[in-house]
Amino acid sequence: MAMAAAAGVDDLRRIGAHETLMLEPELRCREALLSPSTGIVDSHALMTALLGEASAHGAIFAARSKATRLTRRANGWGVHIDGEAEPTLVARNVINAGGLAAHRLAGATEGLAAEHVPDIRYARGVYFTYAGKVPFRHLVYPVPVPGGLGTHLTLDMAGSARFGADVEWIDTIDYSVDPARGARFLAAARLIWPGIDPDRLQPGYAGIRPKIGGPDAPVADFRIDGPERHGLPGLVNLFGIESPGLTASLAIAELVATRLGVDGP
Repeated sequence: MAMAAAAGVDDLRRIGAHETLMLEPELRCREALLSPSTGIVDSHALMTALLGEASAHGAIFAARSKATRLTRRANGWGVHIDGEAEPTLVARNVINAGGLAAHRLAGATEGLAAEHVPDIRYARGVYFTYAGKVPFRHLVYPVPVPGGLGTHLTLDMAGSARFGADVEWIDTIDYSVDPARGARFLAAARLIWPGIDPDRLQPGYAGIRPKIGGPDAPVADFRIDGPERHGLPGLVNLFGIESPGLTASLAIAELVATRLGVDGP
């Protein structure tokens, strides 16, 4: 899977319809913002590289190990793991980066006041893929919509295209993709590419964003709560980490390290 690597604000340039057509002849718009340095990254390769570097520095990756609660200890935190006899790890510092379940672990953290555990809503984003070549060389994003960036066109490392993600508020974690949503995707895709072949648009996959606030609430950025906010030494909670949480992962890691008073990555 590829992810978009965003550019800085200073890199953006406003262009008119004529210049847009020179860059992307199939795109129809009045104006656009061009980000020359925006690109795509193989997210799986990135995570594999980060895991390799972490392992080389002594980290141990334990998949499918559910942390159920955190308890205070004299020398740090007790991390209780789901399983027979509830094994417990003791750590000086704990970073709760549980994504969709980060608020649940925070709610089961000894000494953490309820005011420091935000309500999380789930927003599912579905992608539809395109079977065939597309006449685009750039990632194309429409004007953002409430809850997301709008149905945009992205390319993967092999040049294949997908349209998405849309925004659908859900109450439970469900990654299913309803083929009936194809009509909406086709309408949105035609705003970017009027000449799209509807028969080549097919259901792809879904992701779920952990939103701080629901559809009627003001747009909220993600939160990184350290001891300076909740008063508990050695604990950092990450809430609402959605896009661009992955592209900003190294910057987030540096900030977390700062909050804990340890050396950064």
